[in-house]
Amino acid sequence: MSEPISQQQLEQYLWGAATLLRGVIDPGEYKSIIFPLMFFKRISDVYDEEYQQALEESGGDQEYAEFAENHRFQVPAGAHWNDVRNVSINVGKAIKTAMDDIEKANPDKLTGIFGDANWTNKNRLSDNILIDLIEHFSTVNLSITNVPQDEFGTGYEYLIRKFADDSGHTAAEFYTNRTVVKLMSLIVDPKTGESIYDPTCGSGGMLLNAALLAKEKGHEYRNIKLYGQEINIITSAIARMNMFLHGFEDFYVIRGDTLSNPAFVENDRVKQFDIVLANPPYSINKWNRDAWKHDPWNRNIYGTPPQGCADYAFFQHIIASMKEDTGRCAILYPHGVLFRDAEKSMRQKLVESDVVDCVIGLGKNLFYNSVMESCIVVCSKNKPEERKGKVLFVNGFEEVIEEKQMSFLSDENIKKLYDLYKRYEDIHRLSHVATIEEIRDKDFSLNVPMYVQKYDLGEIEEPIEDLISQWEKSSNEVKHHTDELFSTLKEVI
Repeated sequence: MSEPISQQQLEQYLWGAATLLRGVIDPGEYKSIIFPLMFFKRISDVYDEEYQQALEESGGDQEYAEFAENHRFQVPAGAHWNDVRNVSINVGKAIKTAMDDIEKANPDKLTGIFGDANWTNKNRLSDNILIDLIEHFSTVNLSITNVPQDEFGTGYEYLIRKFADDSGHTAAEFYTNRTVVKLMSLIVDPKTGESIYDPTCGSGGMLLNAALLAKEKGHEYRNIKLYGQEINIITSAIARMNMFLHGFEDFYVIRGDTLSNPAFVENDRVKQFDIVLANPPYSINKWNRDAWKHDPWNRNIYGTPPQGCADYAFFQHIIASMKEDTGRCAILYPHGVLFRDAEKSMRQKLVESDVVDCVIGLGKNLFYNSVMESCIVVCSKNKPEERKGKVLFVNGFEEVIEEKQMSFLSDENIKKLYDLYKRYEDIHRLSHVATIEEIRDKDFSLNVPMYVQKYDLGEIEEPIEDLISQWEKSSNEVKHHTDELFSTLKEVI
């Protein structure tokens, strides 16, 4: 296609590549093949586009058109998409060599970005399969003119979501429900020039959504600095591709274990940011608890979590990563972090430090492959005077659109919950502003239903009364018919 393609055509094209792998590899592995090929194609097509533009500007000067300054990324000789397309034997080796050469030619930006897929395993990826994939991707020119960054970014997010739908238990590792992310981004309210950090960034969706919200509001967003850390090699690569494809270049996504080896450190402590957004992996038990007791970055400000649940290790890392004057965060968690006994002492210190700003209880099935209810915990290092010594509890349990696979928040749900957060007041059945003393009286539980009535008892009582009335009526009718039957039997006998 030489003309710009529609969003629907782009999505069909991207997903079409994945359908070629059905029955060949596990759906959970699609992302390790499709995303690198797609990015490789995009880099090659954009390079060609830039080369042609430079050629026209220079009146046909080929040497000028090849200058590094004219290109976002360098594509060395022999490492272009078309070079690989001309290969028919040992295609996987040709792909791997080209990707390695592109990474080496762009060490500051692209090192490791193509992941660690085993392209040369012909039992898994035969030459025929790879040729089919290459020919499929070759049907569309992925230049910026043909597929602008906004459209490509949206298409990329579509593909991430589709892979999450298909990949089963691994979905939550790289994708967070974008409707929940939108609510979280609205709450932290990113501003021009600020820094945003996600310690478990997955595919980078939280960071991007927050920055793009600033763009949507008409603010300068290109000077917002994005920082992320992700333990999984292909997922961290996906996040970096995601940034580039959305037009962001001022970002830092580093692979590594946030708890044992935080990537962003300054002056013997973790680096601090204006905003932290996170959906940490919940209840992981394979982490170094002993090291946390003597954490060299002084993140154990509230204590040491139990071995079987590192949730409060991530929680403390996030609090330590917030700037003292502007630091704020929104964390997506399962409800257990709000009331579990094993973490009570840490929760008490958290509450008494007066950094907890708001707890929003959300409905079921907003996590991938889990029916658990979720919650958003909002914290601030510098609360407004009128919020100090207080915590807002919001009942959002019913503000959800339920679907079979995964629920979501509608625009109306998001607006209502955001408005409740901004109003910060007592509203029957919807929200309650509790003092720290009130939370202390409830044994430092942050469980939303302890502060806001989860269901309208009047709404429940009326149907129950109707059921009781119907039962009594039925019972009376049964008794009446039984008496008649016995009376008839007596007459017969």
